[in-house]
Amino acid sequence: MLLCSTPVAVKAHQTADVFINFASFRSAFESSMEALHQPTIRVIAVIAEGVPEADTKQLIAYAAQHNKVVLGPATVGGLQAGAFRIGDTAGTLENIVACKLYRPGSVGFVSKSGGMSNEMYNVLSRATNGLYEGIAIGGDVFPGSTLSDHCLRYQNIPDIKLIVVLGELGGYDEYSLVDALKTGQISKPVVAWVSGTCAKLFKSEVQFGHAGAKSGGASESAQDKNAALKAAGAIVPESFEGFEGIIKQTYDQLVQDGHIQPQPETEVKTVPLDLEAAKKAGKVRVPTTIVSSICDDRGEEPTYNKVTMSTLMTGDYNVGDVISLLWFKRQLPKYATRFIEMVVMLCADHGPCVSGAHNTIVTARAGKDLVSCLVSGLLTIGPRFGGAVDDAARYFQDACDGGLEPDEFVEDMKRKGIRVPGIGHRIKSKDNRDKRVELLQKYAFKYFPSTKYLNYALQVETYTLQKAANLVMNVDGCIGTLFLDLLHSSSLFTEEEVAEIVKIGYLNGLFVLARSIGLIGHALDQKRLQQPLYRHPWDEVLYI
Repeated sequence: MLLCSTPVAVKAHQTADVFINFASFRSAFESSMEALHQPTIRVIAVIAEGVPEADTKQLIAYAAQHNKVVLGPATVGGLQAGAFRIGDTAGTLENIVACKLYRPGSVGFVSKSGGMSNEMYNVLSRATNGLYEGIAIGGDVFPGSTLSDHCLRYQNIPDIKLIVVLGELGGYDEYSLVDALKTGQISKPVVAWVSGTCAKLFKSEVQFGHAGAKSGGASESAQDKNAALKAAGAIVPESFEGFEGIIKQTYDQLVQDGHIQPQPETEVKTVPLDLEAAKKAGKVRVPTTIVSSICDDRGEEPTYNKVTMSTLMTGDYNVGDVISLLWFKRQLPKYATRFIEMVVMLCADHGPCVSGAHNTIVTARAGKDLVSCLVSGLLTIGPRFGGAVDDAARYFQDACDGGLEPDEFVEDMKRKGIRVPGIGHRIKSKDNRDKRVELLQKYAFKYFPSTKYLNYALQVETYTLQKAANLVMNVDGCIGTLFLDLLHSSSLFTEEEVAEIVKIGYLNGLFVLARSIGLIGHALDQKRLQQPLYRHPWDEVLYI
């Protein structure tokens, strides 16, 4: 659930008392302070690095005054094994299982470094019965909480029997732990190491990875801090290489003394491989959810049926070529792509009175968006309006290939009660031909290798005109028969492919594509003219 602000989120989840702030250093202070002001928030983890020190000091002061805890800035968070984690600490699920963080151990761990925390969780899983709680306080100069703050908490947690601390050179944070050990505030065994002993090898001051990890005065050196911790009673190895060994030695002694009773390991289910990692490793094959054979956008530039955008833009290609590549999956000859463009141009619009345009206009005047206007017009396309192209191609092809004479075809359709698709017009007639049909026929006769199906349709028209003057070939019939001629005469398609093209709606698709141009034009026209809501006049309705 996404909530618009911290106060709203707190109100919606009143039992949540930890706030994890992933905001950048630019806004981390404001958002953290807003969270600290919420009465139910007790702990806040600031993940961002680079938070201004003055802002951090204000966060620390406010948290101290109101008995709240700040982890960070520059922290990966913390976790309680087998319970929860704050932030990104411990990494992947595989790492959590490998480090046995799925159940509590007996060790409380605290460090400044998030990366080293993850490493130490692995060390503790080998050297002890594992982690109970781990915290990375963050590597900035002024962390919101100190190493000793968490060690003092661990002192008061009965299930924690051993405290492990990993500090680093720079600053004086480790000395507060020295004081706690000297005064007896911490009595549990503490195994500690301060990293950065190599800084002595450099002649000048060295800045390590964290803002607070820099070699300053002698008391800030790793050597002095390790010596002070050891003198105060902490168990300190000679080097980091000996850290794991001395942790194990201390843990084994606690077991021997009866302070820790190791529990048998429970069986852990194998963590399934991450899908992306498994795919990269070649360990799984993932079934595809979508199959596409007309284009590919995975390379440097998209391709249409293996033809690159660069080729389309720089070569002799037009919209008809694009349609041929994406619809027919092949490069059609120029006379064919030019014919496709002609169909798009001639069918783009047929005035505002046809059903599709009328619906679009009414919808636009109702204040609807452009897509809604377009769809309202497209939904009228069907057997009675613009959708007869496929049917015309299908019926004319069956009749022509079946050897039916034109009159036999017409009479057979009549007996079946089916109108001959592609024949007949509400306005055009024998003496008032559709100019679009004439232009398409003229082009086909000039450029098509064969017009077999158009010739057959014209013979059918000759017969139907004997019955009525308006039973002329309309644009649907002309497009349908010419597309049959185009597909057959191009020698690029098998008979099965031609049948499939007609069956699944390619030809009607061309009318839909073309008419969309006009429908969009009508919608924009009405909006540009700021036409009011349309209401059909009463005197044009027959009430019965």
